Amino acid sequence: MNILITNGRVVDPASGTDKKTDIAIADGKIAGIGHAPAGFKAERTIDAAGCVVAPGLVDLAARLREPGYEHEGMLESEMAAAIAGGVTSLVCPPDTDPVLDEPGLVEMLKFRAEKLQGARLFPLGALTRGLAGGVLTEMVELTEAGCIGFSQADVPLADTQVLQRALLYASTFGYTVWLRPQDRDLGKGVAASGPLATRLGLSGVPVSAETIAIFTIIELMKSTGARVHLCRISSAAGVALVRAGKAQGLPLTCDVSINSLHLADTDIGFFDSRARLNPPLRQQGDRDALSAALADGTIDALVSDHTPVEADAKTLPFAEAEPGATGLELLLPLALQWGERSGAGISRALEVITSAPARLLTAADAGTGIGKLAEGGVADLCVFDPALEWQVQPEALKSQGKHTPFAGYPLQGRALHTLVAGRVVHG
Repeated sequence: MNILITNGRVVDPASGTDKKTDIAIADGKIAGIGHAPAGFKAERTIDAAGCVVAPGLVDLAARLREPGYEHEGMLESEMAAAIAGGVTSLVCPPDTDPVLDEPGLVEMLKFRAEKLQGARLFPLGALTRGLAGGVLTEMVELTEAGCIGFSQADVPLADTQVLQRALLYASTFGYTVWLRPQDRDLGKGVAASGPLATRLGLSGVPVSAETIAIFTIIELMKSTGARVHLCRISSAAGVALVRAGKAQGLPLTCDVSINSLHLADTDIGFFDSRARLNPPLRQQGDRDALSAALADGTIDALVSDHTPVEADAKTLPFAEAEPGATGLELLLPLALQWGERSGAGISRALEVITSAPARLLTAADAGTGIGKLAEGGVADLCVFDPALEWQVQPEALKSQGKHTPFAGYPLQGRALHTLVAGRVVHG
């Protein structure tokens, strides 16, 4: 279908574009920006007056719960949540059941996702078989099956020698290793160490659980030459280590979740299990440092850390509740809110959820053309109303997971239309 989007404010951080203009779409690609090609005839016109037209969002951390956890979410429900939130590309970790450590499992997951014709899916393969931390997976075969990198998800790799071998193997083939930095033994608590955790009697996770892991990873990067993406940085001290590693020229990138960017440990309140998250929410000073690091580029991307959790696993005492929260439909408005409150502005707010994460996928030879608006490029777009005010009502969310610490929050900005490869999949 030939589509013409008119009267919108086109904001494309990749090219620095921010102006009111039209976009013509044909054959799944952007046929023209500011002008339609000769002979173009629109079969559908979308009036984007008062709206922003941006690249489709790219989310680097979204659990879709298939295979194995269909009681908490399914591809259909979580893909619906993604496109309702303006997300057109997403990365899923390998901690499914069974774990994504075999090419056949990856191919099946990608096939299921492609049949739904929703957001583009980029799976991460398991770094070790069964995520058990012992034997490395066949990374070459998993890459051929469609994996864009390798990860232990939230399972810490305790054996440093195995990690060294994994990074050396990945470096040999130019693969990116995605690691959430957390020491296995120090990271066994349920809340961030500090006065609040002590007062509530909750087992703590010290900042050193993150910094020790980051320091180890950086030292191994130096000796192996591996490219590493650190997932969901949560502390000011962690940010300082990342900044130092980047200053040394290491191929190091990282992201932060909407939860750590907007919330602090005080949001646990009276043992609110909706704030039981992984990594745990830290103190206000950490939150401020994360915000500043996202603004100055030390942190590359903002992620939803979408983890749908069923009611039976969430409505338990805080320490027993399953960590995680739904987030796909909240990524855009929370990014916009951060951009306004921090002073970073709408362009940077969109950059950290479009072109910046897309560059990480491009570095892995995947997702070429996404995250930007360019003539001849893929027509993945999000048309949103930046002034639309709404309140987070969990039951109204498309995701099968209805639990979020942002329940009841007033937000501003919502996707009205989402296009993937020139198809209107939402709106």
